[in-house]
Amino acid sequence: MCPVLPDAGGAIISEFSYELPAELIAQTALPERAASRLLHVPAAGGLEDLGIPDFSGLLRAGDLLVVNDTRVLPARLFGRKASGGKVEMLLERPLDSHRALVQMRASRAPGVGAELTFEGAVRATVVGREGAFFVLEFADPLEETLERHGHVPLPPYIERPDDAADRERYQTVYAQTPGAVAAPTAGLHFERRHFEGFASQGIDVATVTLHVGAGTFAPLREEQLASGRLHAERLDVTADVCESVRRTQDRGGRVVAIGTTTMRALESAAAPNGSLEPFSGETTLFIRPGYQFRVVDALLTNFHLPDSSLLMLVCAFAGTRSILAAYAHAVRNRYRFFSYGDAMLCHRRDD
Repeated sequence: MCPVLPDAGGAIISEFSYELPAELIAQTALPERAASRLLHVPAAGGLEDLGIPDFSGLLRAGDLLVVNDTRVLPARLFGRKASGGKVEMLLERPLDSHRALVQMRASRAPGVGAELTFEGAVRATVVGREGAFFVLEFADPLEETLERHGHVPLPPYIERPDDAADRERYQTVYAQTPGAVAAPTAGLHFERRHFEGFASQGIDVATVTLHVGAGTFAPLREEQLASGRLHAERLDVTADVCESVRRTQDRGGRVVAIGTTTMRALESAAAPNGSLEPFSGETTLFIRPGYQFRVVDALLTNFHLPDSSLLMLVCAFAGTRSILAAYAHAVRNRYRFFSYGDAMLCHRRDD
């Protein structure tokens, strides 16, 4: 189901670098979701400095917006080993009601059988390892434990502890299905009133689910470049979504993905002939230049880390030269970058 590109060689990473002053990395959300700036990158060339309120004017009746309804779990816990040493746990993904695959930070990695105690007297035991990850079994139900005692898993480039405001602002207004450890950040710019406006314009909205894993922030590894596969993420594309896409394409409308996670979900569910088929499972799809897009016509996205798989995806979609020029423009014009930053709308280039 998921197309895999041939090995493009390790040197490919260097093609997706850019200089970013640290002060442009947004550390907090703006007071209003829709206050963010919007850089429009038309397929025909040129750039437009706009704002999120202008987004609806770039759409037309008959278009379909597709959003990712994953809900971010409070996925970070702080605690201690039985020896007293400090540990920090970050959920990668739940395995069942009590077990989870996690990242662990400690002065010395706990071994299998080690007992851990986190804030709120949360107890867990290390029951296995999967590569760099640990398998923890919690004494109490996992989701309930995280909701009561967990911290919002802010990305590593946000250099402050999470606070009460992050519980709301690091979550889209349409978040519904718990399971992510990072937000689908392009959707953070919308308020509920925007969707009422889209409906009045004759623009439909469809919903997929892709649970973003912590691997989205990890540096690319040589084996990922060689294999053409990324870390696995769980997704669900329903028959209703497939029918919405089909109707949109039949009437000449455009499929607009709100975020790279939505893009990855839709393209993962696409058949080789271009049709979208229901899909529920995991994807390891690595979208990079050379990928042939099958579903998405336009993409709303935030600005991404240099040398990252997400920047490669955007370059594959809208052209590397065009996107890197847009990033240089955004830096010169003091756009805010990354999860709590500003947005970009770009369009598919098939040349």
